[in-house]
Amino acid sequence: MKTFTLPTVLTIAGSDASGGAGIQADLKTMLANGIYGMSAITALTAQNTTGVAAIARTAPDFLAAQLDSVFTDIFPDAIKTGMVFDYELIDIIVQKLKHYQAKNIVVDPVMVATSGARLLNEDAISALKEKLFPLATVITPNLLEAEALTGRKIASHAEMITAAQKLYETYGCSVLCKGGHNLQDADDLLYTSAGPLWLKGEHIDNPNTHGTGCTLSSAIASQLAKGAPLDTAVQQAKAYITGALKANLNLGHGAGPLHHGWNM
Repeated sequence: MKTFTLPTVLTIAGSDASGGAGIQADLKTMLANGIYGMSAITALTAQNTTGVAAIARTAPDFLAAQLDSVFTDIFPDAIKTGMVFDYELIDIIVQKLKHYQAKNIVVDPVMVATSGARLLNEDAISALKEKLFPLATVITPNLLEAEALTGRKIASHAEMITAAQKLYETYGCSVLCKGGHNLQDADDLLYTSAGPLWLKGEHIDNPNTHGTGCTLSSAIASQLAKGAPLDTAVQQAKAYITGALKANLNLGHGAGPLHHGWNM
């Protein structure tokens, strides 16, 4: 009997009960991109398209056990981190990524949900920046997150470049600054050792954007796991999420989820 393998990606993130964001969105995205997905859960959330009702944090020792279980059996070709929640959990994640010499690390600096709920404790922001960012291949802040991380207002393409350059020079990782939240286009800026690269995108008039950040970062990790260079991985991930938005899935009473399986 013939056997085969798949590239593997581990998502370290929170769970979304409604399935539109978090590990549920990550795993759907990975499957749609031809990847075997695995997960280590940092928190459970009771949420839906209208908001987050409750959050239950995972115990640090249990998160550590989840990570050990994955790394010692099916070693991931890439890692995606999402909702890391607090200082203690970030410390565990950093320890394990260093111990196992993880590669292709995509950090989505999740701070606030689409609904406005805080998903990162204040004490965790310094740990995110000082401990996790330096391990990343790329970080993927949206404009609001980039403003919070740099302390700068971003209202133009020029200010996106300034912010991304500051993050790159401070933390030594590539930066994908996503422009879709505040500016009236879908142009993203990838800042690497080669400098700024604009990635033009089609603006799609779709209010259902729950989980777009989770989906994009997971798609990038999926392409990196396949061996794509970073710029190609980001371009392919953008094409995937554009298709997921164009599918115009309409579920729930608030900002609905994407159609992660539009290409299957």
